[in-house]
Amino acid sequence: MRLRLLLLLLGSISYSLIQPISSSANPDKDSAGLYYVIERNASMYFVSDSTKRYLHLRFGESLDMIKKGERWSTVKTSDGATGLVQTDHISDVWLRISKSEQMLYVYHGASLTTKFPTDLGYNFFADKMRRGSEAIPDDWRTPEGEFYIVNKNPRSEFYRALVLNYPNAEDANRGIRAGLISDTEFEQIVQAQNGRTIPPMGTALGGWIEIHGDGTGGKNNWTRGCIAVLNAQIDRLWSIVHVGTPVLIEP
Repeated sequence: MRLRLLLLLLGSISYSLIQPISSSANPDKDSAGLYYVIERNASMYFVSDSTKRYLHLRFGESLDMIKKGERWSTVKTSDGATGLVQTDHISDVWLRISKSEQMLYVYHGASLTTKFPTDLGYNFFADKMRRGSEAIPDDWRTPEGEFYIVNKNPRSEFYRALVLNYPNAEDANRGIRAGLISDTEFEQIVQAQNGRTIPPMGTALGGWIEIHGDGTGGKNNWTRGCIAVLNAQIDRLWSIVHVGTPVLIEP
């Protein structure tokens, strides 16, 4: 199990470290205040006057919480700007999936709040490298790395689904080196990550990796790379996660 999470700074494809905890550890007070922007039109306002906007916040930008309020919160940006932001425009929720444990962990900042057993890909032991098929089910693998939720699909084939941004820029770099994707496909995947839009899902790298419902709750391995949980559990996730929520998938 990793001892650190790379919390996605979704607006710049860079990462900010926070310290996650196990269910038996104490929260790290220095990381408990890390939030990220979940509203594309979020702004920062003067502390002295919440009607005066002075800074546009990037979607996914990380913020240090100074004082959380019901409607307005005082935050600080990574470059030191301090001001007010609407509390419902930020979140500290992130997900960690351990493939070896076949568990999904839900965190609020540094605090582990709940966990669910997961069904994973047919060959969940290995990292996803390319699109799988009936002829080559070995490639139905659950990917590893740092992702984020890029779409919420309420009418999924498997009840509800939280779509991950696989393939991401890291996958694109691997794919172009291996000759699996074209220069155009590489650029499209990177541009999708830059714009926080759905990446091309039809390349040789595969796609449509989701956290979805219709799971068995028994840690079975039947999906084509997705993470499946019980419908009641996806309902709980649906209510707390957002487009942009970071998802760390570990071996």
